[in-house]
Amino acid sequence: MDNMKVLIVDDSAFMRKMISDFLHGFQGIEVIGTAKNGREALNLVEKLSPDVVTMDVEMPVMDGMAALKEIMDKFPRPVIMLSSTTQSGAESTIRALETGAVDFVAKPSGSISLDLHKIRDELREKVLQSKNAKIFMPLDPKKNQDIPQIFEKYSKISTVREKNPSFDSGIRHYDPVVCIGTSTGGPRALQRVLPALPSELNAPIFIVQHMPIGFTASLADRLNKMSRIQVKEAADGEKAEKGTAYIAPGGSHLTVIQKGTSLYVRVEETPIRNGHRPSVDVLFESLSKIEHYRNIAVIMTGMGSDGTKGLSILKDKGNTHSIAESEQTSVVFGMPKSAIGAELIDSIDHVDHIAEKIMHYIQS
Repeated sequence: MDNMKVLIVDDSAFMRKMISDFLHGFQGIEVIGTAKNGREALNLVEKLSPDVVTMDVEMPVMDGMAALKEIMDKFPRPVIMLSSTTQSGAESTIRALETGAVDFVAKPSGSISLDLHKIRDELREKVLQSKNAKIFMPLDPKKNQDIPQIFEKYSKISTVREKNPSFDSGIRHYDPVVCIGTSTGGPRALQRVLPALPSELNAPIFIVQHMPIGFTASLADRLNKMSRIQVKEAADGEKAEKGTAYIAPGGSHLTVIQKGTSLYVRVEETPIRNGHRPSVDVLFESLSKIEHYRNIAVIMTGMGSDGTKGLSILKDKGNTHSIAESEQTSVVFGMPKSAIGAELIDSIDHVDHIAEKIMHYIQS
């Protein structure tokens, strides 16, 4: 098996050396070059044709965002951004994911992180996984206005399979709840789903997107500006309202509790579950304890199997319709594939058809 060729781009010589040491020789990874700015990176991408690029965001001459746009336009391939957790760094990271980066890793303590070893394993895993990630062209946020027309375009290919789940007709009058779990490629997928939902959506939405502390507020703000519904980072103790999407804060689990006939958000720093906090399993399991509601559960692009166990518990209650993003549109098909393989999914859909399917289940 050929080695995975990686190009490292960072303006700090210290960071280039650390990242090279972390990656070179690990499970067939070969660091074939380093660059200290985006301009050098473009030259080396064309010359060396790396399988994966790790890209710093803030650099002189040409920054990471500009270099990423050029790479996706001329030499598309997996790019992993290394980002600071400052507000500007978080906002740049969200834009980078829109522009085509497959994932990002947060530097522990700024642009020159002496404690970079803290993210060594995460970086290794994401580099290894990204080689097989699908590459999509940059999103044009303005085109989100046309998503209802996009449904017609994909109507013949979007629903790969739909079966009739065991669903108690006696609960059809219960209020609906939508819950979404996603990871690698998730910000991009959410930008195709949430803006297509109507402002009068008759359900709250609870979302787990695997992200570290410091990034989910920027993601929520970006999605809120694009969407007809309200999108916000979840706050502990708030009452869940219809037509609002609540995104789990990075580094915290999102759960839902019931008080009387109302639902309330809980944000908890309970133990990490299967390597994740927030965890989709934790969200889904909390919803399984809610009475007199029916669930529409969605699992979209991401590595691993988070969400499968929680979905199994939800389905056991008999009040859940489930949707998985298709392999065709998943950046990484791990999470949807796991749920599909466990025979927990009622409908497999192109990402641009998921909002329509959510509305179908809400109204059915």
